[in-house]
Amino acid sequence: MDPIANPYAPGAGQRPPELAGRDDELRTFEVVLTRIARGRPERSVILTGLRGVGKTVLLNTLRSTAVRAGWGTGKFEARPDQNLRRPLAAALHMAVRELGVPADQPGLSDQADQVLGTIKAFVERDAKPGAKFRDRWNPGINVPATVGRADSGDIEIDLVELLSDVAGLAGELGRGVGVFIDEMQDLGPDDVSALCAACHELGQQGLPLIVVGAGLPHLPAVLSASKSYSERLFRYTRIDRLAREAADRALVSPASEEGVSYESGALDRLYEITGGYPYFLQAYGKVAWDSAPRSPITAEDVDVAIPEAERELAVGFFGSRYERATPAEREYLRAMAEAAEGADAGSVATADVATHLDRKPQSLSPARDALLKKGLIYSGERGRIAFTVPHFGRYLRTHATAD
Repeated sequence: MDPIANPYAPGAGQRPPELAGRDDELRTFEVVLTRIARGRPERSVILTGLRGVGKTVLLNTLRSTAVRAGWGTGKFEARPDQNLRRPLAAALHMAVRELGVPADQPGLSDQADQVLGTIKAFVERDAKPGAKFRDRWNPGINVPATVGRADSGDIEIDLVELLSDVAGLAGELGRGVGVFIDEMQDLGPDDVSALCAACHELGQQGLPLIVVGAGLPHLPAVLSASKSYSERLFRYTRIDRLAREAADRALVSPASEEGVSYESGALDRLYEITGGYPYFLQAYGKVAWDSAPRSPITAEDVDVAIPEAERELAVGFFGSRYERATPAEREYLRAMAEAAEGADAGSVATADVATHLDRKPQSLSPARDALLKKGLIYSGERGRIAFTVPHFGRYLRTHATAD
């Protein structure tokens, strides 16, 4: 069939043509926004799940929902090599701009300038005099940095002051602010602690600002290790594979817009091979479309497409991650996959990996820790590890060879 009309979008963070299976999360978030707008208490939101389940897509969709509600929003992606000040300041600057403070109200305009000055003071606190850092961060804030506000150097104190000022401005405008953080598990321990403390303080004051974070399945453990009250501070939502009805809708709905249908056997086969994971549905659906000579798409068309889709995934999705690992780390990954046939769907005991390699667990700690830092595996509970990517174990068992 015509590849130009192919509706599927297997991209990183790219919204699929049909966002199936996330209706409950969208409705819940709309309730959160409405409650906050009416001055009622609500918790910030945390989305967790493996890679490829659509966390970033949902995060972006929730942000769009907040924008439609008239909120100011900002988003950034956390990185392990960067502290919180610069990306958060840029996100909050965007949020203040989206609030659109009226120029004909001098009081609010002055308050907005004060908030922008606080943002500037917050981000410049870590910059030494004459450092190039100041020159690189050029947010277009044309007011002087506020002295004595969010510039103490203590990230917890500064963050509370910063978010309180931003939320106070939003409250004066009768609106709210949403800070959206992707890859939230990569925030440093001090930044995580400060963010939890700030959310706690804002909740106690009833200020209209929420954090919406997305991260890997162990993100709740990261937050809990930082502040004991974090389990009560956030509304946690696990984003997982799609149920069969939603998976079929993700495939059928965009195809029907192009006048194409599926035979039931083709849908059976696609759900079997993808496991209902959104990224794989898009990836296999795209190749199945290109492989099918005509509508309806059949199970035979899917079988023809599977090898090509797997080749693409082996290079771009799985292979790129495998190549990031050193030989010792690859050995550990293969042992994880071989230690249990269900390793790509669940967790494996670190002791079982050591037994499989006939090594002492302590000798494998460097490889395991490096893989954790690279985000290729995660530990949801003590003594157990799992892949961050669905079906990675299956890929390793069938494609990866010894170095």
